[in-house]
Amino acid sequence: MKYKIIVVGGGHAGCEAALASARMGYKTLLITSNIKNIANMPCNPSIGGSAKGIVVREIDALGGEMGKCADKTLIQMKMLNSKKGPAVRSLRSQVDKITYPKEMIKTLKNQKNLELLEEMVEDLIIKENKVSGVILSNNEEIISEVVILTTGTYLKSEILVGDTRTSSGPLDEKPSLYLSDNLKKYGFEILRLKTGTPQRISKSSIDFSKTKLEPGDNKSYTFSFDNKVFYDYKNQEPCYLIYTTELTKKIILENLNKSSMYGGIHDLKSVGPRYCPSIEDKIVRFKDKDTHQLFLEPESKYYEDVYIQGFSTSMPRDVQDKMVKSLPGLENAEILKYAYAIEYDAIVPTQLKSSLETKIIENLFTAGQINGTSGYEEAACQGLIAGINAVLKIKGKEPLVLKRNEAYIGVLIDDLVTKGTYEPYRLLTSRAEYRLLLRHDNADLRLREYGYNVGLINKRIYNKFINKKESIEQILEILKNNKLKEQKNITLYNYLKRPENSIFDIETKLSKKYDREILEQVEIFIKYEGYINKTIKEAEKMLKLEYKKIPEDIDYNNIKNIASEARQKLNKVRPTSIGQAMRISGVNPSDISILTVYMRRYFKDE
Repeated sequence: MKYKIIVVGGGHAGCEAALASARMGYKTLLITSNIKNIANMPCNPSIGGSAKGIVVREIDALGGEMGKCADKTLIQMKMLNSKKGPAVRSLRSQVDKITYPKEMIKTLKNQKNLELLEEMVEDLIIKENKVSGVILSNNEEIISEVVILTTGTYLKSEILVGDTRTSSGPLDEKPSLYLSDNLKKYGFEILRLKTGTPQRISKSSIDFSKTKLEPGDNKSYTFSFDNKVFYDYKNQEPCYLIYTTELTKKIILENLNKSSMYGGIHDLKSVGPRYCPSIEDKIVRFKDKDTHQLFLEPESKYYEDVYIQGFSTSMPRDVQDKMVKSLPGLENAEILKYAYAIEYDAIVPTQLKSSLETKIIENLFTAGQINGTSGYEEAACQGLIAGINAVLKIKGKEPLVLKRNEAYIGVLIDDLVTKGTYEPYRLLTSRAEYRLLLRHDNADLRLREYGYNVGLINKRIYNKFINKKESIEQILEILKNNKLKEQKNITLYNYLKRPENSIFDIETKLSKKYDREILEQVEIFIKYEGYINKTIKEAEKMLKLEYKKIPEDIDYNNIKNIASEARQKLNKVRPTSIGQAMRISGVNPSDISILTVYMRRYFKDE
């Protein structure tokens, strides 16, 4: 059998990669160990969140699937930080753990140019440092021009609970036992990471009178720019807020020696997620705090399981029983699934190009948690970019590399390939220096053109986008050229610069009725115009450094007077521009100056 592209892994990265390459017209095979677990959510039953919700909008703007699937299957939706500035607003949905995977599997099965295969990939076919296919567990070889690895947390994965260590993937699935060792054999540097998940509680065993209701917002939203609203905002599933108690803290501190993470039981070399820590980690790191916030979140409308957000642990089950029953409203809780930690292999992401193709093996791409990230959204956006760039590589075209001022996706990938990570990487608004430009509301204005150019956005949707842009320009012209007589003849445009004024107050003065989303876009632009223009100028300064390309064959060992740490890091990362070189940890301004002087000489000699 022969395919253009093989995608290994059916998680959120694999789904986006496979759909992108198939929709771009290339025969694609998605291989996964269990088709029933495609797009599954072994941890939190949510899509979006701080920064992550903007990533989902960016995925949709480029032509990806995650936002569309979430819109069809959500059971609660909120706009986070709605009372704060537009730079930090972000959608977060509770999605149904039953219907989300079903919807995604249906989309994959109906996609032209895409086939699904239930098998385990154990090795790659490598010829002259170039991948040309995969080898299955039954020794069958499948040929392709490009391979995309999206193996999630399955590489040599082990489940940790107390003093027990079990070779297993999430949801008791078979782990991939040989692929990471083979990657090591081909020259990849492998790191060991870990993450965890909390208990699931029977809804009927919870006393909700001791909790605080956390309903969805009283208006409708969609992740997708193209979807209609699929839910009734008046009929959303509620979540609930509770706090740990002093008894919870006492139980954890008394039993730390029994935790897989803290007890020294397994001599763990792996590193856990800093921004999604276990409850033991929170108690140890923040000993001055007596309580910690937790959320009770429904997993589905079709079964009883309630997820305790913020309570992941690797304690033994008997200790977990005590911990859960120490929480308000959970004194009589029935635990349906116990919490666990999972340890797994990943590659050091500085071994990747900005296209997500590996530097070590040509035509081999990687995306998702194999690259050291955490979270469904981080995985999905990488899968989308890997799928796009796999096709562009076959076509002999330049890859799609989003800049840090264009997308959170660009920030994420640049952080990975430039700075690397030794703990599960989570995207945060604070990581984006141009976050005022990377807003929830303007993801299509930033990225839809790219989606259209690569072939993932059709003409009908693209024309709708063009009409939206034209409407924004029309409204801005109207506001600049018309005045408010009752306000001393100031223009409508200047009237909106005042924080207390809203575009909806003067909506009747526009020539026709416009969509609310378009009006909100215009208002944000006007109110933040000064800050936006300042940020654009800052970004343009940095972009000049991105255009100063570093020759691929440069030998950093020949550059005299450069610091030894900088030489080591530059050799490892192999930055493509001066801008990227400046972002490498351990490369100082003096090293950049020396490098720039050397390059001027280098180009002259050339």
